[in-house]
Amino acid sequence: MYLKSIEVVGFKSFANKILFEFHNGITGIVGPNGSGKSNVGDAVRWVLGEQSAKQLRGASMQDVIFAGTENRKPLSYAYVAITMDNSDHQLAVDYEEVTVARRVYRSGESEYLINGNACRLKDVTELFYDTGIGKEGYSIIGQGQIERILSGKPEERRELFDEAAGIVKYKKRKATAQKKLESERENLVRVNDILSELERQVGPLERQAEKARIYLKKKEELKTYDVNMFLMEVERIEGQLEEVGGKYHIADAQLKEANESYENIKTEYERMERDMEQMEEHINSLRENISNSTVLKGKLEGQINVLKEQIHTAELTDEHLQSRLSSIEREREERVESKTTYDEQKAEAERQLEEISERRAKEQQALAELQAEIAKCNEGMERGKSEIIELLNNKASIKARQQRYDTMLEQVNIRKAQLTQRLLARKTEEADLESVLADYREELDGINAAIAELKQNALEMEEKGREWKRKSAETSQKLELDITRFHKEQSRLESLKNIAERYDGYGNSIRRVMEQKDANKGLLGVVSDLIQVEKKYETAIETALGGSIQNIVTEDEATAKKMISYLKENRFGRATFLPLTSVDGRGKFKNSEALQEPGVIGLASTLVKTEKKYEGVTAHLLGRVVVTEHIDYAVALARKYHYSLNIVTLDGEHLSPGGSMTGGAFRNSSNLLGRKREIEELEGSVAALEAAIKEGKNRLEDIKTARALLAEDVEENKAKLQEQYILQNTAKINVERATEQRNESESVFAGLRAENSELESQLKEINENKEKITEEIAAAAKRETEIEEESRQYQEILDRNAAKEGEAAKAVSDVQMEEARIRQQAEFIQVNIDRLAGEIDRYEKDREELLQQAKEAKADAEKKRSDIEEIQKTLLASDDSSADLEKELKESIEKKEEMSAVYKGFFQKREDISKEISDLDKEIFRLNSQREKLEDAREYQNNYMWEEYELTLHAAMELRNEEYDDLAEVKKLIAGIKDDIRKLGDVNVNAIEDYKEISERYEFLKTQHDDLVEAEKTLVGIIEELDTGMRKQFMEKFGEIQREFDQVFKELFGGGKGTLELVEDEDILECGIRIIAQPPGKKLQNMMQMSGGEKSLTAIALLFAIQNLKPSPFCLLDEIEAALDDSNVSRFAQYLHKLTKNTQFIVITHRRGTMAAADRLYGITMQEKGVSTLVSVNLIEDDLDK
Repeated sequence: MYLKSIEVVGFKSFANKILFEFHNGITGIVGPNGSGKSNVGDAVRWVLGEQSAKQLRGASMQDVIFAGTENRKPLSYAYVAITMDNSDHQLAVDYEEVTVARRVYRSGESEYLINGNACRLKDVTELFYDTGIGKEGYSIIGQGQIERILSGKPEERRELFDEAAGIVKYKKRKATAQKKLESERENLVRVNDILSELERQVGPLERQAEKARIYLKKKEELKTYDVNMFLMEVERIEGQLEEVGGKYHIADAQLKEANESYENIKTEYERMERDMEQMEEHINSLRENISNSTVLKGKLEGQINVLKEQIHTAELTDEHLQSRLSSIEREREERVESKTTYDEQKAEAERQLEEISERRAKEQQALAELQAEIAKCNEGMERGKSEIIELLNNKASIKARQQRYDTMLEQVNIRKAQLTQRLLARKTEEADLESVLADYREELDGINAAIAELKQNALEMEEKGREWKRKSAETSQKLELDITRFHKEQSRLESLKNIAERYDGYGNSIRRVMEQKDANKGLLGVVSDLIQVEKKYETAIETALGGSIQNIVTEDEATAKKMISYLKENRFGRATFLPLTSVDGRGKFKNSEALQEPGVIGLASTLVKTEKKYEGVTAHLLGRVVVTEHIDYAVALARKYHYSLNIVTLDGEHLSPGGSMTGGAFRNSSNLLGRKREIEELEGSVAALEAAIKEGKNRLEDIKTARALLAEDVEENKAKLQEQYILQNTAKINVERATEQRNESESVFAGLRAENSELESQLKEINENKEKITEEIAAAAKRETEIEEESRQYQEILDRNAAKEGEAAKAVSDVQMEEARIRQQAEFIQVNIDRLAGEIDRYEKDREELLQQAKEAKADAEKKRSDIEEIQKTLLASDDSSADLEKELKESIEKKEEMSAVYKGFFQKREDISKEISDLDKEIFRLNSQREKLEDAREYQNNYMWEEYELTLHAAMELRNEEYDDLAEVKKLIAGIKDDIRKLGDVNVNAIEDYKEISERYEFLKTQHDDLVEAEKTLVGIIEELDTGMRKQFMEKFGEIQREFDQVFKELFGGGKGTLELVEDEDILECGIRIIAQPPGKKLQNMMQMSGGEKSLTAIALLFAIQNLKPSPFCLLDEIEAALDDSNVSRFAQYLHKLTKNTQFIVITHRRGTMAAADRLYGITMQEKGVSTLVSVNLIEDDLDK
């Protein structure tokens, strides 16, 4: 068997479909770093069932799907398939070729396929048992796995040796057996719980069966008496109903006749009432017209007087207006003349202002120019005097300094020549020492930083270790508690569910009927299954329901009849059915005021929840039962309502109509309603505990993984720290030695350099000062000549401008005074012009208003004279109409009085008929009430017969016994039998059948219990046999691996010794394995003390030893020889060729020696960024030949 091909689509960097075809021998896969070579190994590991994304170098399983690039979109799935040649039928399937495939989608869905058929991961794992192929096997050795084999803990190498020893499948079988054993033990716990529950039920049922026989006999006697009493009551009620019906028909006829008379009188009465209202309205209208005519006459006469007065006033106003117009005209003309004069004066003043402003500007400019020139001259002369004095003082000091600097320059030049020769010699020596010291110090600083970082890492890891240990202890403790609770509550839940599914606690007839539920859709369920009750009301509701809690609800009467026939035919007993079509809860609770009494919680029907279609059933069963808080309230309520109510308490006491009381202690706390609630509570609790257990196990696994990884990091950190300490000591010695040499050289060189620096600065200073002195002397002489010339020019200008300044200042002052006078005069003229213009406008407006008023006054007077004539005509017409209205009013009043007398007679007659109708209504209402009470009584009797005995009136008639004709005597007999039944207390009528069924079930479960105990013993024996076989096989194979490892080690290393040891004091099936190696010429040492190349070669020797003893069909190696030198690579390649007789090798490599040993090469490259592709084999072979 060997690997024929690998097909990859959308896996990691393989965006396109890639097909790798392999042959026996060695196939090499090469390519640059990051090209995707290792993804080939990840693909094979993944298709063989790897579930850890970390092992595939990802964060989640979706990371294996091609994620897209700048130019490509991400793919939605990844697919890998490997095809094996199975011509030797090493795999236990009837195919020459086996293809195993795995596909995963971004949505999280995944699937495994074997030859195109969907399968489970378990199927894939079992297919490759004992072949070395698999995610735990040694057929795929990836990057870093070599390091983990050697550097990991001894117990972490265990999987590799188990696979090589061939005990993996036995370990899997053992795990399966242990899981099954755990399941059998859980089943045993559940069966024990059910047996305990049944044992508690058997005793009480046996006692109840005897009581049930007595109860049934009494019940049958009671039924005979009850039926005959019912029929006598019905006959009495029917007679009373017939009598009430006759009286009702007579009263109803009289009421109809009275209503007809009343309607006739009412119609006539309403007609007369409308006529009188119309007459009253007519009279009121006449009176209003007469009143309005009188008021209008007075208003018109007043208007005539007002108009005459207004005409007189208007004539006087017209004369006044004419006089006022003449006065306004004179005033306006005077103001116009004055304004003309002022306008002329204003124009003259503005012309003068313009001229004077031009003169003032010219004079001011001339004065400013003279003053500026004089100031400039004075300032220049003062500045020149000060500068000449300063130049004379500096001249003497400059000459003295010049002589001193010449002497100093000569002395410094001599000393500098001597010092330069000494500096050159020392500088060469110091540069060499400084370079060496800087290198040493840089190396030491790097080492110190690395040590500090490693120490900090060690502290953090130590703290993390303590934290993980604490979390592990806490999680384990909580998990144990949760598992204990889970098993306990799950067992209790299974027990209750089994009881509920079998309808334990119900009568045999009920169970038999409910077995037919699936075949008869009209069977809806028993009452206890269809209602939900809060825990605090369970006892009260179950007491209120009594035996009715086992009643069966059906869709209709047909289903009920069918089930009754079924019970009769099979002699399964009797059952009560509640058809939804006939049981609708009619008849409301009559004593609603009782619900307001102290301690009353409400009607029992309001304390349960059910679907809407079952509300009629709950009203029928519970709609007349009152629930109180405790018995004291119940007794008080029953007494107040004369023992006519059906009352239960929250503690389960029952007060029946008539005064009987039932109560006491319950024999057990279980009830049908409580059982259903307890199952729901346990289901929620078990689900929560199951989730908590799963979460706890996952958490423990995560903590275990974290602790293992932390331990690896701690060991690695210790090794690095020890290495850094050695490097630190070496670096410190080098720095100290170089520092001493440098300090010795620096002490000499520093003195010379300081002296040379001082001389340089002195020379520079001297030369600079000499140059400055020469420049200062020349500049001072030149400046002195310039200052003398400037002073002479300034004096000439001052003499010329002194007289001009006085004349210009006087001229400016005269012009400013003249300008101010003219400006003041112009402002006074403008004020007068503005005032006159306003007055002229006002006079013009007044004149126009007066003319308009005069015109309007004339027109108004003419209109008022016309209005007076019209009003006088209206007054004459008003006098004539008033007389006619007075006459009509008198006639209308007389007619109204005649109609009022007739109206009063009709009113009295209507009142008499109304009284008669009211009396008849009361009589009919009384008869109706009496009839409803009788009908309620009849319905109560019918309901009682159906509820108690499921008998209709027709069926009851068949049971009539003419011997019972005295109703009082029958009632007495009934009371006696009920008292006997009451003394019996609570009776389970199905106790006999229940006892028989539970006994049979107990025996059946007892047999199951014995079978489970036997199965437990068998599984324990199987596990012990597996342990014995695995120990024997492992020790045999481990010895062979030891010997083969030593031989391969010597061949690869050219000598030396390789040893394998089991960790002592541990179970041989779980203990770790130590690897000890002794390369040629070295002492026997631990793996941590070896170099990287030696470690890699040792791990390769172990893998080759296992392949020699138990070859896998193929082996994929991912750069495991990367740490080897060229000579060891050659040995590695040679030994690889030896193994190809039994194993096909696929080697991912960078090493030229390995490539040369390969029979065939595949190249992986990323021509497109982020997408791996295959390169032609010929190209690679050509490159190797060059």
